[in-house]
Amino acid sequence: MKTITRKFPIALLLSILLLFLTPLTLIHAENSSISTHARAAALIDVESGRILYSSRGDEPMLIASLTKIMTALVAIENGDLASKVKVGKNAFAKEGSSIYLQQGEEMTLENMLYGLMLRSGNDAATAIAEHIGGSEEGFVYLMNNKAEELGLKNTHFANPHGLDAEGHYSSANDLAVLTAYALHNPVFKEIVKTQEKTADNPNEKWDYKWRNKNKMLYLYEGADGVKTGYTKKALRCLVSSATRNGQQLVAVTINDGDDWNDHASLLNFGFNHYPLKTLIERGDPVSGYNFVTANKFAYPLGQGEQDRVTTKLLLNQIPAASAKTARSNFGLQGVLVLDLGGKEIGRVPVYTRESLPPEESAYIKKYSTTQAHAYPADNWFQAIGSALKALFKLGESAK
Repeated sequence: MKTITRKFPIALLLSILLLFLTPLTLIHAENSSISTHARAAALIDVESGRILYSSRGDEPMLIASLTKIMTALVAIENGDLASKVKVGKNAFAKEGSSIYLQQGEEMTLENMLYGLMLRSGNDAATAIAEHIGGSEEGFVYLMNNKAEELGLKNTHFANPHGLDAEGHYSSANDLAVLTAYALHNPVFKEIVKTQEKTADNPNEKWDYKWRNKNKMLYLYEGADGVKTGYTKKALRCLVSSATRNGQQLVAVTINDGDDWNDHASLLNFGFNHYPLKTLIERGDPVSGYNFVTANKFAYPLGQGEQDRVTTKLLLNQIPAASAKTARSNFGLQGVLVLDLGGKEIGRVPVYTRESLPPEESAYIKKYSTTQAHAYPADNWFQAIGSALKALFKLGESAK
């Protein structure tokens, strides 16, 4: 049964921004009897952002080269993949894992990112940081800024490579949220699932050839990422992802001597006990109204949880003087709010049937509830700007 909740009248643009930019609190599944050998672990559903398992998930810890997940993300979001990254003296012969770059060598940012993620090159991490941030310190500022935007409260970076350092840490839950967000980026997603990559080598007759260190790609059916890590203090760290039946999960372990087996167990648990269920299809009618839903909405649900999901229709309240114009330009009537056990898990915009926007419109794509609410990816200025552009685009198409 859908009910209507009335709000005080507000301006159209502000109401739309508030409807789609308010992040949701992540809904945690109940922990089960599953356990790992890790000091900390987490499991998350990528589409919804629901934490399906967590053990000491909010405890800040050393994370070694899992750091490079953020390094890659920041570089992709702020850099030009075709640009040439020049290897400086700080990157050359950087301690720890390396792709053996030569000082003065130039490589495209795209290829450098493959070396970073497949072979965990600390030299690549430093070169990328200096290229994007102007200096390693400048890049680290961007990393911490992104962590703050994503709400990673137990994360702070001191370098782009993950070598042990004071003030450098994250948690299993934060890494799960970060990785789930990053996997919505098609460039990141493509890089981390690659098993082998060849790149030009300007200094030798042979090309670089990198084989991914992540054994989950070869051991687990459906595996498609993400990153290994190790230092003497952090010990073995791993973030893995896998997709089955259209559902992608991410597992995280920190300080785990049996990580390959533990990740297989975590992923199996998620797929078996929390399958992704489609609750709303695009174009579904809203009972009692000439409205239809604009998005498909899916959510991972445990046994018996689907019966506890409720929906509530929140209608836009538009001042009478502007109602006619607003409805003719946009057709957005409100949102259908989905709750599980009294906690909000998502929102789906509803439109009049005749004004339903194209499925791939900028507005729908940007503010899909399965992404935007779980992962408030951009800062407020970017979000507002994108909303304005999308709104004007929709207004023009309706004329």
